[in-house]
Amino acid sequence: MFRLKPVLLILFSFFASGAVAAGEDRPEHFKGLPADTLVQAVANFSEYNSKLEGLIQQEHLSPQDMHEVHMLTYTLENALAKIHAELAALAEPLEAVHLASERAEPETVKTQGQSYLDSARQIVK
Repeated sequence: MFRLKPVLLILFSFFASGAVAAGEDRPEHFKGLPADTLVQAVANFSEYNSKLEGLIQQEHLSPQDMHEVHMLTYTLENALAKIHAELAALAEPLEAVHLASERAEPETVKTQGQSYLDSARQIVK
């Protein structure tokens, strides 16, 4: 049994290194279109949601359709992540407007309100 342990260790090392090597041989996944700005994210989100809708409305999805869905989800995920981050950041100026309205601070309402609207209008016009 003692001699079996080194053999098992060698086999484990061999298969573990093979798994890593196999992972290295894996083709790189599609990265999707970038969403560097909120405007870009919203445009990609709208366009790629339409593409997804067109594909899933088909009666049968071919392997090519499935590949297309797989690829376009990367762009949708990028867009959604940017939109999520921007919406989270949008809460800050809105809260500033809210608090300034309670304190009767018109200048803060105007400046923070404009900051909020500039971002919000990129999503909803």
